[in-house]
Amino acid sequence: MASSGVNLIRGFQVLRYSALAAGLGYGFYRQSNLNAQSHKAKVDRDFAREQSLITQAKAEFKKKNAPQDNVTKGGESPTKSLSSTEGGAGIMIGSRTLSTTAT
Repeated sequence: MASSGVNLIRGFQVLRYSALAAGLGYGFYRQSNLNAQSHKAKVDRDFAREQSLITQAKAEFKKKNAPQDNVTKGGESPTKSLSSTEGGAGIMIGSRTLSTTAT
């Protein structure tokens, strides 16, 4: 009887240590999956943030470099202000007229 009791204890110990090893293996597997999911989520967040920054920068660049209206302060178009004002006598630049004819 003594030998069957010892075999039973050894069998129980083998079962116990096998369960411990299986638990450790599952723990390592689970932890690596959680770390991989966390890393993927971080990469996705960083990518989305960079995309929004790029979109925002493009909008700011487009707003900053948008073509201006072709209207001067006086309400005249620039092509009209560059045309001669007195039958070819001058060129309008800003609020001054430059004479192109020799006087």
